[in-house]
Amino acid sequence: MMRLWRGVSDAIRRYPTVLVCVSIITVLIGLSIYAVVSIPYSEVVVLWRGAGDIWSDTPRYAAPAWTNLFRSEKLPETFKLSSSDHNTVTEQTGDTSWKATTTYTFEYEYTRFPQEMNVFFEAQFEKRRPFVILTWTTPDGREYSIFRDALRPSQRYAISQDTKLTDQFDGEYPHVGLLADPDSIGQSGAEPEVLPGEYELRVEVLTFEEDSHVDSRFVVYGNVYGIAGTDHLRRDLAIGLLWGTPVALLFGLLATIGANITTFIIAAVSTWFGGFVDAAIQRVTEVNLMLPFLPILIMVGTFYNRSIWTMLMVIIVLSIFSASIKTYRAMFLQVKSLPYIEAARAYGASNTRIIFRYLIPKIVPVLIPNFVIGIPTFVFLEASLAVLGLGDPILPTWGKMLNDAYQGGALYRGYYYWVLQPAALLMVTGLSFAMLGFALDRVFNPRLRGT
Repeated sequence: MMRLWRGVSDAIRRYPTVLVCVSIITVLIGLSIYAVVSIPYSEVVVLWRGAGDIWSDTPRYAAPAWTNLFRSEKLPETFKLSSSDHNTVTEQTGDTSWKATTTYTFEYEYTRFPQEMNVFFEAQFEKRRPFVILTWTTPDGREYSIFRDALRPSQRYAISQDTKLTDQFDGEYPHVGLLADPDSIGQSGAEPEVLPGEYELRVEVLTFEEDSHVDSRFVVYGNVYGIAGTDHLRRDLAIGLLWGTPVALLFGLLATIGANITTFIIAAVSTWFGGFVDAAIQRVTEVNLMLPFLPILIMVGTFYNRSIWTMLMVIIVLSIFSASIKTYRAMFLQVKSLPYIEAARAYGASNTRIIFRYLIPKIVPVLIPNFVIGIPTFVFLEASLAVLGLGDPILPTWGKMLNDAYQGGALYRGYYYWVLQPAALLMVTGLSFAMLGFALDRVFNPRLRGT
């Protein structure tokens, strides 16, 4: 262990890029811990499935909010106004009737229109349904009565899909007509223009029971959202990027441990015992090398199970008897003939003791760089399977995000952020582990120390 730490410190001193790689890997590990602690596994599964109205407050196909920093014309941001955050004026209008008025006021200074606008209601009543009236006021004083109806316990009013408002605005979408300069609507060949200023949405709720209560929520869906944007299911891509980090690192680490260490031990056993044991292991290795690795994984994912843990077990099994066994065997053959091994055999050390106390530790420094380099190999393998449509249907992973982007035509429709973000994380992860592994290889491999 001390030699390992000395080797790492030597690698950092001789190769400054290693410090950058270690810093990046540390950040990735920190993100993994934060993801698991802040969003538990059971919660992230529900969020990523996107069932019901979980993502009702987020827009579709919204770019990350930070992209506005590089635009001369800022895209509209998504914002939400709730009755719980605003003052509601309640007055009694009769013996058993009350009116609650909530006024949502906001400044709209963008030059482009939002994607859509919705109002959500949550009503509590026993028998008599509350009645709601929505009034829209523009900066120039125009008023529109846009909605009035008796409410159900849970109801959404989609302003952008109101056909009556569409007819009122000469065929324009309601969310366009309500925010547009009236002089720019209906002009042949001209696009409507936004009327900037202070807008007001007044929500008047009439209740007819003493304990009746209504909560409202007004959402304006912009063209940018959050730190990573959204996809076709309104899901916040930040969750996929965040939780994809521990999944990728854990998959790569477990696959590397299961495959490389087992291969290392099998090679040592094969070398030490020789004879029939060595011949049997070598024949199994040669047969395994002939098996088509990727087609087998595709068959398992297609006909059996696409769970990431099932694929992990299959990958480990197929990777144990790899070509590395022959490489390690050649190294162990040299160690086997060393004097201290003969001395251990002479004083009666058991086979197990010789293998694990004398034979394997001699070659462990060679395993460490291969171990580090092997992690991104399996990370990319998992991502490749996901891109092919064989990713875990439950967990969010970087590869699954790329597959969703491909299925949604992200590149053809200009949603580059959807592809570039997970791809960049894959590249950074692979490059960091690869450069660290190459540096460690120069430290631990005597033949490369002088190069």
